[in-house]
Parts: sequence; structure tokens; C-alpha cells
Amino acid sequence: MSLLANSPSWVTDEHKMFADSTRKLFDAEMAPNIEKWAQQGIVDREFWKTVGAQGVMGGSIAEDYGGFGGGIGFDAITVYEQGRTGDTGWGYGIQSIVIHYLDAYASEDQKKKWLPRLISGESVAAIAMTEPGTGSDLQNVQTYAQRDGNHYRLNGSKIFITNGHTADIIVVVAKTDRDAGAKGVSLIVLETEDAEGFRRGRNLRKLGMKGSDTAELFFEDVRVPTANLLGPEEGQGFYQLMKQLPWERLMIGVTALGFIDFAIAETVKYVQDRKAFGKRIMDFQNTRFKLAECKTKAELLRSFVNDGIARLESGQLDAATASMAKWWGSQTQNEVMHECLQLHGGYGFMMEFPIARLYADSRVQMIYGGTNEIMKELIARSLDT
Repeated sequence: MSLLANSPSWVTDEHKMFADSTRKLFDAEMAPNIEKWAQQGIVDREFWKTVGAQGVMGGSIAEDYGGFGGGIGFDAITVYEQGRTGDTGWGYGIQSIVIHYLDAYASEDQKKKWLPRLISGESVAAIAMTEPGTGSDLQNVQTYAQRDGNHYRLNGSKIFITNGHTADIIVVVAKTDRDAGAKGVSLIVLETEDAEGFRRGRNLRKLGMKGSDTAELFFEDVRVPTANLLGPEEGQGFYQLMKQLPWERLMIGVTALGFIDFAIAETVKYVQDRKAFGKRIMDFQNTRFKLAECKTKAELLRSFVNDGIARLESGQLDAATASMAKWWGSQTQNEVMHECLQLHGGYGFMMEFPIARLYADSRVQMIYGGTNEIMKELIARSLDT
């Protein structure tokens, strides 16, 4: 299957060629390394450079900054194809989010400095939002940045940071005015090389997504140039975050579809080969009905996320619809993983079977990017007007 099945309205011939080349690249360079990355707890830096050299990252960014001037659909294809390959280790989703923060809010000098490095894979990005005591409540972050001449002094800590161990460029959510609530939040870009006072904690042990390096980050009087502030003035961070969340949440729905397509394909192969009571498992009515349900859910999600991509391309994707894509996509993903694992029987419980790994990897999709409970609250607010 493909994200582009049924020719969505936003798709061009360039999208089709990009999807084909990306799939071939991932089959050759990603699929053989999934288990290795999971065991070592980190994706090889060389892979970032390989995909960067092939033009996989930054397709929606202008040529002046190293992209090729397409729309967000190119990023959607990339994250879908990663899911369809069965990988959760490579942290391109975060890379894409940071690239779009920079594209939207960075100055011309900042764009020229950072975007080409991220698009080429020379640099890896992270965004540091979550803190030990603050998850989705971003207006109450405790990390702060205090002006000291032409620098900030950054203090605080972050947790659950994807790409935390590999990131060279980190967008830090910090308070520049600790008494101003949401209006005191700013986004500050930290370049980690030789950053005195910056420290990475351990690579966190997780239920799933074991190939993705996830770290605690600590800032102790880290000096960051005031020129690294995103936006023309302090206090814009909360607004900037809210404006970019629709892509993050839609992306989770697109990723979910990739996983679902992979899981269904793996399960169909298994039940066609496996026999019980003298016939294929595929021949039992229960198996066929369960797979029919999974396939229907996949097609409903495919239509919905493609509509979301078209809306985002035209600047019409609202927060409530993006929240629906995140909630419905991740919920459906976990339902499908449950059914597909069950159809594998005892082998589904063995980690050498991809379905077991995907079952564990899928659970966090209902948590990050805002929990599904928060998504429902955001959707409900759109009704209560």
C-alpha cells in the first residue's frame, strides 16, 4: 500500500517519484538496520547523512536553504514510508518539526545557518518541551533563560527528548519572563557543540521505540547568544508552538497509517503460511473478518489524513481536525496492532517477529504530541462555542 493510493488531491507526479525513490532507499538502507539500531539504542549518524544526500529531508523547504521547494506532502511521504518500512528508531519526525519551526520563525541569517545542515543530515535536531513536572502544560515550563549582555543564561531540565543524544541543534522551550505565564515563553536555539553547562542524561529505557535515542537534558548556566532567539522578540514561544502543532499531530496520524499498512501486510503473509487443524489460518472466518476490519480502518484513516494534508497545504488545517487525526490515527493503530498480534498466536509474543516490536512501539503514539485525552478536550472545545 501507499499513502498515495487512490490519488489524493494534493499529489503530483513529483510526489509519486519521491515516494518511489524513498521507499527503495528505506528498503535498502533502513530495513536491514532496524534490529541493530534497537539493540544499540540509537540510529547511526551515517544513516542521517545517507538520506540527506538523497534529498529525503526538507522537501518542503525552499531551494535557497537546501530543499527543493515542495509542500508538506513530501514530509508526509517520508514519515509514512518510514512507518511502512516498520521502523520507529529514526527521529525524522522531530527533525521535520524543527525544520518547520526554523522555516516559519527564524531570521534569514538563522535559516541560512541551520536549515542546510539539517536538510543534509550533517546536523540532527531536537525540540526540548517536556519537563519532569510539566508535559502538555507548556505555559508552565520551569526552564528559564535570563539575559546576560548579548547572551542568555539557560537553566533547567527536560525529559523524554527524542534525538536527545544525537542532537546538535535543540530548540529549547524556556521562560524569558518567569512571571508572565504563556506570554513569557520563548524558543531559543541551542547549538550543543562545546556548550559549557549543557549535559545529556542517560539514554532512557523505554517500552518501545528502542532504536530512538531518548534523553534527559540538563542546562546549568548555559550561555546562548541572544541572536539564537526564534522570532523578532521574546514571549512569542507559546504562540509559535501552537501554530506548529497541527503538523506534529497530523504527522502522528500519517505515521500510524504507515505502521498499520506494514502490520496488515505482515499478518496476511503469516496467516497465509501458518496452518492449524489442517488448513491455513487465513481460511478461518474469524481471521478473515478481523483482517477485513483492520483493512477498513486503514482505508478510513488513509482518506482522513490525506484530507488533512490537503488542508495543511492550503493553510486550512485547524487545531481540532489535527487533533482528530492524532487521536483517531494512534487509537486505530493500537487497535490494529492488537488484532494483528493476536492473529500471530504465540509467535506474536516473540520479539523476533516485527509485529511484537510494533505492538510495543505503537503505544507511545497515544501519549506524545499531546495525550489522546487532551486531543479529545481540544476537539470538544471546538464544539462548545
